[in-house]
Amino acid sequence: MKLKLSAIVALALASSVSLGAAEKLTTSTINVYSPTPLPSFGLPLNIIPANIQVATPKAINSQAGVSLADYMNNNMQSVSTTEMGGNPWQPEITFRGFSASPLLGMPQGISTYLDGVRVNEPFGDVTLWDKIPNFAIGGMQLVPGSNPLYGLNTLGGAIAIQTKSGREAKGAAAEFEAGSWNRQRYLAEYGGVSKDGSVDYYIGHQTTKEEGWRQFSPSRLNQTFGKVGWQNEKSKIDLSYIGTDNKLIGNGFTPDFLLSGDRDQIHTRPDITNNYYNHLVLKGSHWLNNDTMISGNAYYRNSNRTTMNGDIWEKDMESGDTYQNRTCNVADCELGGSVMNRTSTKQKNLGFTLQAAFNQDLMGKKNQLITGLGFDQSRIGYKQTEEANLSSLSDAIADTQVNGNGSNTVFDASRQVVLSGAGNLGEFQTTGLKSKQRTYSLFATDTLSLNDKWHLNAGARYNYTRVNNDDLLRPDPLTSSRSLTADATYARFNPTVGLTFTPSDKISAFGSYSESSRAPTAIELGCSNPANPCLLPSAMADDPPLKQVVARTFDFGLKGFVTDSIKFNASIYQTVNDNDIQFVRSTTMRNGGYFSNVGDTQRRGLDFGLNGQQDKFKWAASYSYIQATFEDELSLVSAPNSAAGYGPTNPDRYKIDVKKGDYMPSIPKHQLKLRAQYEVTQDWSVGTNVIGYTDQYVWGNENNGHSANAPANDTVVGGQSRGYCGQVSSSDDNRWRGPACGSGKLAGYMVVNLDTQYNIGNGWKAFAKAINIFDQDYNIAGRLVETNFDSTGTYGAKERNALGLLPGAPRAAWIGFRYEFGGAPEAK
Repeated sequence: MKLKLSAIVALALASSVSLGAAEKLTTSTINVYSPTPLPSFGLPLNIIPANIQVATPKAINSQAGVSLADYMNNNMQSVSTTEMGGNPWQPEITFRGFSASPLLGMPQGISTYLDGVRVNEPFGDVTLWDKIPNFAIGGMQLVPGSNPLYGLNTLGGAIAIQTKSGREAKGAAAEFEAGSWNRQRYLAEYGGVSKDGSVDYYIGHQTTKEEGWRQFSPSRLNQTFGKVGWQNEKSKIDLSYIGTDNKLIGNGFTPDFLLSGDRDQIHTRPDITNNYYNHLVLKGSHWLNNDTMISGNAYYRNSNRTTMNGDIWEKDMESGDTYQNRTCNVADCELGGSVMNRTSTKQKNLGFTLQAAFNQDLMGKKNQLITGLGFDQSRIGYKQTEEANLSSLSDAIADTQVNGNGSNTVFDASRQVVLSGAGNLGEFQTTGLKSKQRTYSLFATDTLSLNDKWHLNAGARYNYTRVNNDDLLRPDPLTSSRSLTADATYARFNPTVGLTFTPSDKISAFGSYSESSRAPTAIELGCSNPANPCLLPSAMADDPPLKQVVARTFDFGLKGFVTDSIKFNASIYQTVNDNDIQFVRSTTMRNGGYFSNVGDTQRRGLDFGLNGQQDKFKWAASYSYIQATFEDELSLVSAPNSAAGYGPTNPDRYKIDVKKGDYMPSIPKHQLKLRAQYEVTQDWSVGTNVIGYTDQYVWGNENNGHSANAPANDTVVGGQSRGYCGQVSSSDDNRWRGPACGSGKLAGYMVVNLDTQYNIGNGWKAFAKAINIFDQDYNIAGRLVETNFDSTGTYGAKERNALGLLPGAPRAAWIGFRYEFGGAPEAK
């Protein structure tokens, strides 16, 4: 039974173990995988109808980067990352064209699990990567496809993370790292096992701080992780805790003309996110007999997230319209200036999952059945306030009638919001929302070995979700057209089926079909009316119902060994999202928009990978092709796009037409990744990663039709020429202006990173990491934007179009030391 309990832990890590009680299905020491987020008997990876990618903690921590996202970007197939929030601890992971992003408004499509608990935030399904300490990771798997067993939001894949315990991290250690951008990282950890072997314990704390490589971008993180476990011959229980207190400053897209000199420039500031988080999980398993195992978890999470964002602010008004007691008394007014948006999001989540696994023959054939149920509940409190400081931006504004001050300073020289002055309207609340979400689920999966070569896998999950929104400012939907109060229910049965052919132990072929769904979240339901758009992350409006997103995936592939020392994998796939949800820009509110079902979208492609080892040399190579397209015609809003309609009387002003087959933005078609590591001596190893991506369309160019330095599609509007790149027409209506100067695509790029580790002896180790060693200038994301800053960075110019860029980090390096004593808690 002790062997079985050890197998449970190792199965969760997807490492090489003896299967113990699972020997009824297989009889040798092989790689195994649990087909649900909770541990079970495990199945051999070669009979799973999918290409599961696995990462060990030693590999994650030895390479350059600050989060799991960096490792995935450097090593895993079909994975790319961006920093939409402008901060390395706020990455957006994209896998096969689906995102796990920390930003509200980005389309989500990947579920993230930590010790069997789904940690996508209920308010928007976002994933906050700064809440998952790297040092606590004991293993990780990337599961492709629309696997319904991983619950809601598993449209394109699932990330399953397991935390380590005192059984893998025995002893004490202290670690320090420092280098570029004044980054300093301090880690202390201690773990062990009681003398009788029944109790294990681990605790660690890490503090990280840096100034950031871009201007005004410091961050500080405090992360704590602890776990205590108990086991006997039949049972195992673990109680784990994560606590974080993080302050992240991330400055996002910056107009390209401001980056032409110093690439560390920012657009506006401040952009501050504070994450306070407590995460408690009780997990257990018990063997009823050699062939039956029950397991489960229960969790409680308490999250408090506050943001403060300084931005350019604009509002279009017509004669008679009133905003904060300012009335427009001319035909067409445009208020403008700066604004400080402040938000507070409080979330309390609790739930449980319980499952039973049976490893018993069915009609004389090897069979494994898992069935279970789950419940998740979230209570959300959301508040947004706005503090605008007005300044005249248009000759069409009669200043004395609107804001009384046409020269008020709204940004200082560093482009920080200035709130003092005659144009300040004071802080006022724009949104007050309480939401309650409940999800009930039932699931089952069965793997039947038809014979030694053919294996059939089938499963399903039923989800029932109810979302209740209560508007605290405009509670009655009958008396207010802007009320957020709503009650929506979503239910769906999602199936999966797969077949694997294993002619030998060295090769297997598979094919699968799966379906999964994502229910609209509280923020999407609260911001879905085109007539009442909202700012993100800010004010929301009333909520016409949205349909849930349903993803359908076909996946076919081969995997196995080319030789005894070289492994390979190859797969082709296609996923179609029905009723995909996107954040659509508004025609009536600059910088505003709403969530909408935009029809079908499709991702299809192929993955190919090789890895091996020759004596002291380890290597890996992979290539991925991703074709992500819109499959229905739709109209979106992108004012800076050269194909957009213009003119104050044009009913389609700012709109672009997206056609079937147009490529989705921010997803490079081709990826190439290389990893090499060489043991120079028994104590010294060096490694390198080479990552290459081809070009990609930028946000705002979803029609793939934007042309820089070219006239717009309606060159003459009302006798006024819109002009060329960067020009503003002679008309006082500055909505007639030339298209963006920048391209509608980002150029491809290649980056080389280095890492090395050296065992000094007597408990001391040294390590060093370097990124972008050739100091390439590249950009990781782009968006067509509008700005009132000129090329010198001075505010007050008439609005112009531009290409906003997120520049990639320049060359940087860090060196660190680790001292281990009392057992060396080294990741295995």
